[in-house]
Amino acid sequence: MRLTTWLGVVLAFLWLPGHSSASVAVLLEEPYGYDGAFGGVGHAAVYLNRVCAASPTSLRRCVEGEYGVVISRYNRIGGYDWIAIPLIPYLYAVARPEDIPTFADNKIAGLLRDQYRHDHLQELVPDAPVGQAPGNWVQLVGSSYNRTTFTYELETTAQQDDELIGWLNGRPNRPIYRVVTRNCADFVRDIVNFYYPKAVSRGIVADFGMTTPKRVARSISKYSRRHSDLEFVSRVIPQVPGTIRRSKPVHGMAESVFKAKKYVLALAFFQPYVAGGFAAAYLVDGRFKTDRKATIFSLDAVESSVAVNQRRAYQTNLHELPISSEVSATKPIEK
Repeated sequence: MRLTTWLGVVLAFLWLPGHSSASVAVLLEEPYGYDGAFGGVGHAAVYLNRVCAASPTSLRRCVEGEYGVVISRYNRIGGYDWIAIPLIPYLYAVARPEDIPTFADNKIAGLLRDQYRHDHLQELVPDAPVGQAPGNWVQLVGSSYNRTTFTYELETTAQQDDELIGWLNGRPNRPIYRVVTRNCADFVRDIVNFYYPKAVSRGIVADFGMTTPKRVARSISKYSRRHSDLEFVSRVIPQVPGTIRRSKPVHGMAESVFKAKKYVLALAFFQPYVAGGFAAAYLVDGRFKTDRKATIFSLDAVESSVAVNQRRAYQTNLHELPISSEVSATKPIEK
């Protein structure tokens, strides 16, 4: 079958109504750009399928037909600690599933992001006096243009969701970002632990005391195995096909050194004991593979066997397709 047919199937999954059970999902987002080239730790966010955004800085329960919200901690965006973005805009920078492009390049992604910002985020990210708004805001929308995301999902109850809404809405939302102690993964750790205390821990050995996105995913996966009574699902949200550079595998702290030849070979030559320490830390406490057999993320919990087969065929056809830099979105962008 033609690749466009498979793309249509994948996007059709996204358009179907959300499933009825509530859940909290860790989003493990692959690195790109400088992070992909040097560190590779990626980004972490949390997705709640029955909690929605009353505004980018306040939450409410969803109503019928809404897809939930993605919440994450950001650095220097609007003077806030966390920001809540509806799921579809967070992934694709459009308000409606039917507007998601099947292919994208940097120009298309940039236009969609800026159009969504102009229509929905002006109070949070206003137009700059000269030129476009400051660059950090692009993290808020269109994540799937730049990276593949893995999700690790545990069931929740309506009472738990209401308590989280009250907790986040009731506390100060001021910037407290710190790379080592209060990063995006620390925020996700706090949210998951609010639902399930002590489910997620810091990486004492392999991450040198930090919380990393991969550590959060590893912890919630281990927690699900210890609590088999809880429904647990892992899924993958593929990066949108196009000419944008593909994202890189996500790593932990020790792993980023151990698996990078440019780092580990130099260390092994000049400081062999240090290199051995990185290797030991990774092997003892840092091994965790993203689930390459995960089902394609869908809003209606498509059956796993169907989703896996279609994902494999989709990826096979995608790799065989020569993508032109002139590929455009499925719909023209309205000014």
